Amino acid sequence: MPEKDPFDLFSKWYKVVLNSPCKQPTAMTLATCSKDCTPSARVVLLKEYSEEGFVFFTNVNSRKGKELTENSKAALVFHWIEFFRQVRIEGEVKLLDSERADQYFSSRARNSQFSAWCSKQSRVLKNWQDFEQVIELKKKEFYNTQVPRPDFWVGFCIIPKIIEFWQEGKHRRHTRFRYTLFKRKNWKIEQLYP
Repeated sequence: MPEKDPFDLFSKWYKVVLNSPCKQPTAMTLATCSKDCTPSARVVLLKEYSEEGFVFFTNVNSRKGKELTENSKAALVFHWIEFFRQVRIEGEVKLLDSERADQYFSSRARNSQFSAWCSKQSRVLKNWQDFEQVIELKKKEFYNTQVPRPDFWVGFCIIPKIIEFWQEGKHRRHTRFRYTLFKRKNWKIEQLYP
């Protein structure tokens, strides 16, 4: 049997990946759904995790930001192909407080901060040069000062209700364990068929 707490198992797997030549260890597919039940998915980067959940940051006006605001359920998938492993997570979405968003935003590279300010994420871009010009204007606006976080740049936490660990096996005899939260910090563990 695996660990009783899925976060212990996730930590073990994640540490192995972080200490390897894996190209994008923090990459995770985020699946969201709109009010009218239209699904969409994209890759985002994990910025932190704890027993609270899995955290990433984005523009709240983007498609994913709007969908996360409209529908409080989401799913994540980590696929570490070099290790023949996947972790699937389903849960509730929580908007993080502005202090945590400020801390993360201040840790970003300065040029990334300007891009975050100027990108109308997910909207149609008709002219790349217009985007570049807006970035240059923003650089002048905040010349020689700290770049503040824009109000629309926020953090989300996916609070897991289900975490599934998948390990590839020979002849498609994969090992799968599903953890389902049934009360605070208590997880039901089930092995699944491949």
